[in-house]
Amino acid sequence: MSDDRPARQPEPQAEPQPRRRRGRPARTASDGGPGAQERIRLAAREEFAARGYDKTSVRGVAKAAGVDPALVHHYFGTKEDLFAAAVEITLDPALAVPAVIGEGLDGVGERLARFFLGVWENPTTRAPLVATVRSAMTHEAAAKVLRQFVLRRLLERIARELEVPRPELRAELAASHMIGVAILRYVVQVEPLASAEPEEIVALVAPTLQRYLTEA
Repeated sequence: MSDDRPARQPEPQAEPQPRRRRGRPARTASDGGPGAQERIRLAAREEFAARGYDKTSVRGVAKAAGVDPALVHHYFGTKEDLFAAAVEITLDPALAVPAVIGEGLDGVGERLARFFLGVWENPTTRAPLVATVRSAMTHEAAAKVLRQFVLRRLLERIARELEVPRPELRAELAASHMIGVAILRYVVQVEPLASAEPEEIVALVAPTLQRYLTEA
């Protein structure tokens, strides 16, 4: 008995999909194009400022920046690297070093004090700096990032311009002086330092910074 049923047609084969390159996530609408990296930096600064080091996550930064977490890892690597990037956009060495050293060693103590206090007085950069210092006091990874940034990216550049014995030590002493002022004024808020006018503080600490940085 013959079978009048039509022959079964073969199912169409799916076209092969292009292989994704390793090392970078596929672009999505949320990546935002070339501005994504800067958005991640700014989001990281805000997240670390609001939550501190321990409670900030790469996933949380990605959500705040509107990107996939894989993109954060692609650009910045680990959470520690992301924290370093957030610190760098707050204390930009490209701006700090010329502002302090650019006019020569005469008056360098005053310029260092004024630049440093100016960054802390700015509400946009103050909150991330307070969070950075607090995180560094309680979390070793954050302290490591701050040490490496301050020593390698900022102080070593300043020290190279100082024609005095042991320039690195002198730059570190100057930094320790200013960081101590910052902790008491902005973090712990000890009076009367907390409410003193910035120019008054500059006038008082500048001679000591000048001696650290220039006297043989």
